[in-house]
Amino acid sequence: MLQRYEKKSYLCINSQPVKKLYKLILSSFLGSFIFTFFIVIFVLLMQFLWVYVDDLVGKGLSFKILMELFFHASVTFVPMALPLAILLASIMSFGDLGEHYELVAIKASGISLWTAMRPLLLFSVMLSGLAFVFSNSINPVAMLKFKTLLFDIRRQKLAFDIKEGQFYKDIENYVIYVDKKGKDGSTIYGVKIYDHTDREGNNKIIVADSGMMSLSPNQRTIIFTLYNGHNYTEDNSDEATFRTKRPFERMSFKEEQIKFSLESFDLTRSNEEMYKSYQAMMNTHQLSTALDSLEKRFDERQVGFRQSFKQRLSNYEHSKRVTENGNLSENDSLPVLEWPLLEHLDPDARSSVLELAVGISRNAKENVSFHRQDFQNQILNIKKHKKEWHKKFTLSFACLIFFFIGAPLGAIIRKGGLGLPVVISVLFFVIYYIISTVAERMAEFGDLNMFLGVWISSIIIFPIGLILTFKATKY
Repeated sequence: MLQRYEKKSYLCINSQPVKKLYKLILSSFLGSFIFTFFIVIFVLLMQFLWVYVDDLVGKGLSFKILMELFFHASVTFVPMALPLAILLASIMSFGDLGEHYELVAIKASGISLWTAMRPLLLFSVMLSGLAFVFSNSINPVAMLKFKTLLFDIRRQKLAFDIKEGQFYKDIENYVIYVDKKGKDGSTIYGVKIYDHTDREGNNKIIVADSGMMSLSPNQRTIIFTLYNGHNYTEDNSDEATFRTKRPFERMSFKEEQIKFSLESFDLTRSNEEMYKSYQAMMNTHQLSTALDSLEKRFDERQVGFRQSFKQRLSNYEHSKRVTENGNLSENDSLPVLEWPLLEHLDPDARSSVLELAVGISRNAKENVSFHRQDFQNQILNIKKHKKEWHKKFTLSFACLIFFFIGAPLGAIIRKGGLGLPVVISVLFFVIYYIISTVAERMAEFGDLNMFLGVWISSIIIFPIGLILTFKATKY
């Protein structure tokens, strides 16, 4: 009775310090987690800009469009940034506690490392649930908007920029040539403008010694003010006399204004409905429905191909026969061939039979090749849907895995800050990412099971986390 009373009293006395300890650990972890999460997002965003910088520069994109693209891109990076942030924050938090001998004090007070890890474990479980909700509901929408906007930007024309000595063709129905540009960027010399609005070739040409380029107040039109030039026009409206008389007009001018609309340089937004059928833009329910439809259609196509192929072979065997005069007659069957083959047929009939046999073989081969490629594409599409379905859950599980690696590893190495923890975190994450990428590719294009291909990285890394947790809590 005395021992039981003493134990209860001990827990009661120390409940308040334990709560303070939990607050200390949580505040340390949350600060590191938020900091590292946004650092990882920033690094991934910089990598994205490095890859697509050529598609973004020189197109006159507004600040609003760029911010929208960066925001949607950042949201799609969350599945990669979240596990890495948890790993790095866990190592930093417990490494900092170990470096300042706070873990020693915690263990000396009778509180085990497992007890100290409890609030962060609960937080990681909650974060895993939120990660699944994010991966299933938010990420597909962000991916849809990001991919659609990126596609629209990549097909967008470059901003209006005429180069010296080059033909500029980005204005519809016009080709512009400028021999030289002034230092101000607006003055132009040696101007030639080819007008193709009539779609009749170079029958309208404007030539000027110099000119000025300027934008309209609403920036929707570019105005060319040309000086000392000529308009050349070939009149080919009368086709009967054009070939012989070649009517030609030339009109001189001291000053002339030509306006070009810049509407074709505006960003055209695609309809997002066009891309909703892609696997990455679906949630688990939509992926399951799509998988059922794809597998059912695949089975129907296989059955239909087998039946049609058998029927085609049957029709070939009974479609024609060789008549007595050596001609082939429709709706008759081929004669029964006896050994030696074709020896009893006359040369014309023999040639006809060989041509028919070659044609049948060629058609059958092409038909089989076409359906084989079609079946391979359908299988690959089904595998991609399965991969995306499984990946909705791997993000949640990865958050737990990297917590079980980071927290005990930080307690073991006893080193905080951004030095050694960053190196170890990146090393573990790179190993996880390489295994995951290679296995997924093998599952898509090889014989590896899709479940194993998506989950093998977690299956390999999770035992490491358990071993580290056991080692850290035991000693």
